[in-house]
Amino acid sequence: MILTVLLYFIFVFTSSILTTAENISEALKSVKSNRLRAFLTILIIAFGIMAIVGVLTAIEGIRGSLESSFTTLGSNTFKIQNYESTVKITSGGGRRAKKKPMPEISYYQAAAFKRIFSGEAPVSVTFPVNFAAKARHLNYTSNNNLDLKGVDENFLLTESFFPAEGRIINKGDVEMARNVAVIGDEVKKTLFPFSSAIGKEILVDGSRYTVIGVFQPKGATFGTGGDKIICIPVTTAMKDYNTKDLSFGISVFVKNPERMNEVIDEAIGRFRIIRGMKPGDEEDFSIAKSDTFVNSLLDSLIALRIAAISIAIITLLGASIGLMNIMLVSVTERTREIGIRKALGATRKNILFQFLTEALVICQLGGLLGILLGVGIGNVIGLFLNSPFIAPWEWMLLGVSICFVVGLASGIYPARKASMLDPIDALRHE
Repeated sequence: MILTVLLYFIFVFTSSILTTAENISEALKSVKSNRLRAFLTILIIAFGIMAIVGVLTAIEGIRGSLESSFTTLGSNTFKIQNYESTVKITSGGGRRAKKKPMPEISYYQAAAFKRIFSGEAPVSVTFPVNFAAKARHLNYTSNNNLDLKGVDENFLLTESFFPAEGRIINKGDVEMARNVAVIGDEVKKTLFPFSSAIGKEILVDGSRYTVIGVFQPKGATFGTGGDKIICIPVTTAMKDYNTKDLSFGISVFVKNPERMNEVIDEAIGRFRIIRGMKPGDEEDFSIAKSDTFVNSLLDSLIALRIAAISIAIITLLGASIGLMNIMLVSVTERTREIGIRKALGATRKNILFQFLTEALVICQLGGLLGILLGVGIGNVIGLFLNSPFIAPWEWMLLGVSICFVVGLASGIYPARKASMLDPIDALRHE
């Protein structure tokens, strides 16, 4: 009995596969016989799917680029700063970062926080000296695009920089305010193309520093090079440059990411005391985690997703109308064929599934073309942002699913009309 039931199910399953394969074969023949109409419908569907997959692929590429660009602030690090960054989309479609200013963080406040909080987590104090610094060594001169920073001994830990040669700035350099510097890979290549930089002097904005180390290549972040950096002791920066009305940066490294929120809460409480804030006062500083700016920017790109989906829906609506028209014309042109099939024993169900399969095949062909175009265009856009190749399987699956729904919706009425034809009247049709 069990064997009989099993054989029956195997027979039904095999018959279904063979019937489906035959329907697909007939659908492809129908598409081939009506090349122009089918091709135009496939193109309309492809453009709709391309709009969805292309934009979403580009956004995924942007996300990957942003996440890789912001590795300078590791997932274990947060910053205390005197502004709160927000990102807005301008009327021209560009991006603009808006900063809400707050009172500056003085070196006294930053150093006090580092001293008090050092038992909880490593703290780095930095000072942004000049974002357009110029360096020179003998006859070699850089452009005015170097990032000159005052840093302490914990800078490498909190900012994920690694030395390629030489040593890093240590506690002694900071305490003695020594005129030493650690330079980025691109600075080394510009000023010392044929020799080692260690022990050599460079002139930066009129001040002389001895190079004690070179960072490993790091790459660019939004056009600003992580390799175009010169780090000097923070106390040296205070000695050589005017720090009035400028704010110091505080970075905290949390060894266990699971304790991130706990450590942030503790840091907020400690820094409020250092800032002399009362219990009811609103905080005049902000906390920035590594993904804060990235998430803010990506949230502002939601409008692009909505626009892409809206355009795709309108395009696919037009495609579904065109597909239904093609299927109705096909039913009319093949009325005699339908009559012959019914006369030979085809049931209404067979005819229904035959024409429904044709609609689904046309939609899936358009969907596959749209997915290929969308992935290609999305990755070309991502190429200009230095993002890695993206294969958005979830969006590709969405495109296939949408095509299935469109084919089903567009083909059900023509297929039902074909299945309801009277075989005698269909045979008489000329």
